Amino acid sequence: MNTKSTSSGLLAALASFIGWGLLPIYWKQLHSVPALEILCHRIIWSLVFAALLVTFQGRWRETLAPLSSPRTLGMLTLSSLLLGSNWLMYIWCVNHDQVLATSLGYYINPLMNALLGFALLREKMTRLQMIAVCFATAGVINSIISIGHFPWIALALAVTFALYGLLRKTAPMESLPGLTVETAIITPLALGYVLYLEYMGKGGFAHAGMSTSLLLMGAGVATSMPLFGFAFGARRLRLTTLGIIQYIAPSIAFLLGVFVYHEPFDSGNLITFALIWTGLAIYSGESIMQIRRERRQHKKHS
Repeated sequence: MNTKSTSSGLLAALASFIGWGLLPIYWKQLHSVPALEILCHRIIWSLVFAALLVTFQGRWRETLAPLSSPRTLGMLTLSSLLLGSNWLMYIWCVNHDQVLATSLGYYINPLMNALLGFALLREKMTRLQMIAVCFATAGVINSIISIGHFPWIALALAVTFALYGLLRKTAPMESLPGLTVETAIITPLALGYVLYLEYMGKGGFAHAGMSTSLLLMGAGVATSMPLFGFAFGARRLRLTTLGIIQYIAPSIAFLLGVFVYHEPFDSGNLITFALIWTGLAIYSGESIMQIRRERRQHKKHS
């Protein structure tokens, strides 16, 4: 993979994580709409936006060609289900004052990426990186002890998105065609539910005011742009590199949860986050040094 491709992937991934970090601000404007209905609109309008871009760029042949492969179609079906599940949990958390739970989940996510890369893609994990994963595990254990319950939501967010990232890295489709197919797979269910709500007079699109309708439509753009960046970057970067920069999104969410939305944050939460942050610092530092070593070795042999 050449340097230009890696650089463009890095910029795209950075933009996507900043966008994701700011998404709670957008979903908070739709707090009166149930999470499942927001999810359905998010899926529908993401497909509309993606399909328009595919048409504008003349990429329908590229989008449809891989679908002749049952393996590719199966991978995209699974990735669409993982993505939909992750979206639903995330929206529910934001609109039920659980932004800090999303932050914790996405702090754990880079380390989950490392575990998947190590276990499934045979990417090497150093001793320091293993220690970093142990710190994250300690953070989860502390959460159970201090808060009194297992952090299901945070871990579910981390696992579903890590698996989604793995599938998008290995699926033979670029970001825009891939997202188009993923959303197309689950749009019939989403559209059916939205039409049912509108028929029953309970839908937010036509019954909750113009601003709500526009925000629901805009969910497609708000959702698609970071996903394009992530999928573009995931195919051009190692999972370990994604793990280094992925903490940007949960850091923004953490600041929003504590200082903007004033969610409860006691000493138990602080210890949990401190353990996760320590793990991330060790993991990121070691990963950066590893990348620099690989670059020096590459220059010597070029």
